[in-house]
Amino acid sequence: MDLEDLLTEMGFEVVGPANHLRDAIELAREEQIDFAVLDINVAGAQSFPVADILRNRNIPFVFSTGYGAEGLVDGYRNEVVLRKPYGPQELRQAIAAQLRPIKP
Repeated sequence: MDLEDLLTEMGFEVVGPANHLRDAIELAREEQIDFAVLDINVAGAQSFPVADILRNRNIPFVFSTGYGAEGLVDGYRNEVVLRKPYGPQELRQAIAAQLRPIKP
């Protein structure tokens, strides 16, 4: 089951997916997004510019990668990482970690 199917089964409305970095950047800039799952490698390009946009818009996200946290660049090393392959439970936990309300 792919990510889009997993998210849909969990009750989320999926925006995208973006198969090219320029598409992901456009979605991140223009769409009303509550949360994002970013593959670090999007058609050979790194998705950190998309993460920058989401961060500036205060939109929570997680990274998805086969490399784990080792694939992150400085400035993103503390972000939640879904290491491929992952299943529904890992995805739920990552989403919950990012969408958990911040307590004062």
